[in-house]
Amino acid sequence: MVDDQFHVYDTTLRDGAQQEGLNLTVADKLAIARHLDHLGVGFIEGGWPGAIPKDTEFFRRAATELDLRHATLAAFGATRKAGVKAADDPQVVALRESRAPVVTLVAKSHDRHVELALRTTLKENLVMWADTVAHLKAEGQRVFVDAEHFFDGYRANPAYALECVRVAAENGADVIALCDTNGGMLPTELGDVVRAVIDGTQARIGIHCHDDTACAVANTLMAVEAGATHVQGTANGYGERAGNANLFSVVAGLQLKKGQHVLDGDGIREMTRIAHAISEVTNVTPDTHQPYVGLSAFAHKAGLHASAVRVDPNLYQHIDPAEVGNDMRMLVSDMAGRASVELKGRELGYDLSGDKPAIGRVTDRVKEMEARGYSFEAADASFELLLRDELAGEKHRHFTVESWRVIVEQGAGAMATTEATVRLHVKGERVIAVGEGNGPVNALDMALRTALEQTFPELANLELSDFKVRILEGSHGTGAVTRVLITSGDGDGAWSTVGVDENIISASWHALEEAVTYGLLRAGRDV
Repeated sequence: MVDDQFHVYDTTLRDGAQQEGLNLTVADKLAIARHLDHLGVGFIEGGWPGAIPKDTEFFRRAATELDLRHATLAAFGATRKAGVKAADDPQVVALRESRAPVVTLVAKSHDRHVELALRTTLKENLVMWADTVAHLKAEGQRVFVDAEHFFDGYRANPAYALECVRVAAENGADVIALCDTNGGMLPTELGDVVRAVIDGTQARIGIHCHDDTACAVANTLMAVEAGATHVQGTANGYGERAGNANLFSVVAGLQLKKGQHVLDGDGIREMTRIAHAISEVTNVTPDTHQPYVGLSAFAHKAGLHASAVRVDPNLYQHIDPAEVGNDMRMLVSDMAGRASVELKGRELGYDLSGDKPAIGRVTDRVKEMEARGYSFEAADASFELLLRDELAGEKHRHFTVESWRVIVEQGAGAMATTEATVRLHVKGERVIAVGEGNGPVNALDMALRTALEQTFPELANLELSDFKVRILEGSHGTGAVTRVLITSGDGDGAWSTVGVDENIISASWHALEEAVTYGLLRAGRDV
């Protein structure tokens, strides 16, 4: 069990929610809180009750709808206003009445911010710190303080910044988190300041970093090295401007690299799943290159790398991906060597280790097709079909295509209509089917399903979920070579196929034909 000697404090629901384009409902916030609790964080900052109605509602519902096993909820707010007693300030009252066991106060520690933003004196600001902390402590709540703009303030007026920390600690604040609010610090300087603050105040210090110099995670780890025992961050690094310290990278660095057990339970082994689940809730596309939890975090493409990984995965991986719930992936491309193909085949369930000629054929075929514009690293299904064909020595399919045709018609002032006709041979019979759709690909998809569903009823579960088109480099104009990537699903999983042609509809057809073929293989229909 993680004790109170070290805090992992998540602020996704408040600071992370300030990211451009991110808009969380109360239900979203409740869902994310459950995921974070499963990860094992110590504290979840729920928002600012009293100032934001949605956050007030969150705390009301959390009292009955959240059954947190590991985390404690924290309410966020500000110190009292100048000239008003803490007990009478409406926002302080809202924090008190939220009944959150922990309150985190944002407070000004930069002298210019005090005078220009708060429009009060440096002395009154210190009284605001003291009065608010002492009042909430007397009400039985635990108090953390976020010293806003601390590092810029320390650079401008170190004596005043240190006095702010002393006042908070003397009046009962459990932790004072030093905030790199503008995100401009670099690790070495930040570490020196954290050490100076600890030496000069004897207070318990935390760290809150933004990523404007791409150093938020490094700065957080440096602060811990300097003596901080409370780290703040957000899931997937969400936050305004360049974001906050990515909490997943912070806790993985501390727990897996420094041997410091900072999460309650063993949630770190599900960190990848949790990161992606939170992305689904926020509707923010996951960063595939995100350290530890990204889809590409342990993906290997170069043939030289694959040769080494085949001998020992640790030669090109800094940890075992399973430690964070991720997987090693082999990418097959024109950079692939025989080792890449062998490992990718193994990943897909094909043992090629005793068939060097087949490995050579597949490798040559991949290189030849990628030279024509194909890309298999994002189209595992197309690669598996290619692999099966090479191992069989011929192309096996559930159906053969005689021809297909698409007609797009638009009358004056009318909407365009699209009709597709496909002629196939299925189990020795010639089948002709027509489909209509809102575009050529949709119409071809409908026609192909119509032609096949009587023989293969499981295709009713097939769904085309994504369609991407790219004009390949070095080709121009309306005759350019086009690559189409189609993602399909059947309710139990998803797969991607690729097609390439100068004609965009033809490229789409090739990808669609392979998507249906692979779907039938997944359904147990061998050829």
